Amino acid sequence: QSLFEQSVPYKEPKIEKVFFTISEVAEQFNVKPSLIRYWENQFDVLKPHKNKKGNRLFTKDDKELVGLIFHLVKELGLTLKGAQKKINENREETVNNYEIVKRLQNVRQQLKEISDELEE
Repeated sequence: QSLFEQSVPYKEPKIEKVFFTISEVAEQFNVKPSLIRYWENQFDVLKPHKNKKGNRLFTKDDKELVGLIFHLVKELGLTLKGAQKKINENREETVNNYEIVKRLQNVRQQLKEISDELEE
């Protein structure tokens, strides 16, 4: 081995996905694809790209928006009109609140994992 090969370990490049199918997005939120298609019709801001076949291709931003809609409708229990109003009238604050909730859920999950490890 050369000196270079010994000193620099090979690091697999991280490849991030650019587009996600409706099935992948639906699976992430544990809902049916038909619900996401319905939300697409109800929320003007949700406009995923469509390929030549008409298949929806969701970006990370689209997935975040689906997550926000999911949070407002499924977790907070808002009506579709209420969620639309929140997104349209005060989107920045709504997104910030959603981000805080996501971070807190992540912290809660990490604390649960630590607690589970300590009990073992």
